[in-house]
Amino acid sequence: MAINNIWVFAQVSNGAPTSASLELVTKARSLGGSIGVWVAGDGAAVAGVLGEYGATKVYGVDYGNNLAGAAVASAMKSVIDGGDAPDLVMFPQSYEGRDVMSRLSVKLDRTVLTNNIEIVASGDSVTVTTPIFGGNTLVATTFTGGAPYLAAFRPKSFAPEASGGAAAAVQAVSVPDLGATGTAKVTAVHVEETTGPKLDEADIVVSGGRGLGESVKYEMVEQLAKILKGAPGASRAIVDAGWVPYSYQVGQTGKVVKPSVYIAAGISGATQHMVGMKGSKNIIAINKDKEAPIFGIADLGIVGDVHKVLPKLIEALEGR
Repeated sequence: MAINNIWVFAQVSNGAPTSASLELVTKARSLGGSIGVWVAGDGAAVAGVLGEYGATKVYGVDYGNNLAGAAVASAMKSVIDGGDAPDLVMFPQSYEGRDVMSRLSVKLDRTVLTNNIEIVASGDSVTVTTPIFGGNTLVATTFTGGAPYLAAFRPKSFAPEASGGAAAAVQAVSVPDLGATGTAKVTAVHVEETTGPKLDEADIVVSGGRGLGESVKYEMVEQLAKILKGAPGASRAIVDAGWVPYSYQVGQTGKVVKPSVYIAAGISGATQHMVGMKGSKNIIAINKDKEAPIFGIADLGIVGDVHKVLPKLIEALEGR
């Protein structure tokens, strides 16, 4: 069985597909065949940009005030039952992506392989690559059994690249009766206010860690990020301490970032943190402990007190 029909679940934020979703559409295009992209909401609103990246069809699911994951998974199952079955379904490793894929996995009784960074299709064989042990070991796993194969991928695993295609055809898919799941309703949505680039899409990231000493000192990280037109990030330690929201966390249990420049201020370099940022093009580490693990992957290491180094750096940049 060749991979002729690929589905991608695309998460939409602020009216546009996320970078992680466009990465998957780009990768699907390289595998060949037709590409159907599923979105929770109005498919017509994003058909143009998805078509530019290679989508041939967009399935839009109007989920109303139902849970988006439950609605999309049920709609996918109904289309598959109707005879339009994909060979492969790709999901971003995000909250919404995990919700849809887990529900679809149960509905189809199919294994789902998660946390992948690569996929190769050859003939009727589909193999994904997953990093384990903090990224020190890569495991290749080949699907067995029948299609569709379900796989989820870490953000920044592929480079999004537009192909210049025309707007994708749009198919509105109605949501089947959700049964007991349909009794859960969304009554309000609260969106966190943000300014500047998104953490996982920023070209420059400045992250702070426990070495800052206290929560008020995190303002230096935010100030430096603003001057550099970058995004502020954080280690798990200060997120767990309540200094900053979880949305700031970089690492295995947070966001994976691959900016051109990553500045780690007062971060020692726990394995789970380095998994989320070691793919950065240039890493600058500032830490008073010269034995800190972060220096092992840094392109530039500054052994010094962040309370002295950051103010001097901010002063120098503001004086330019």
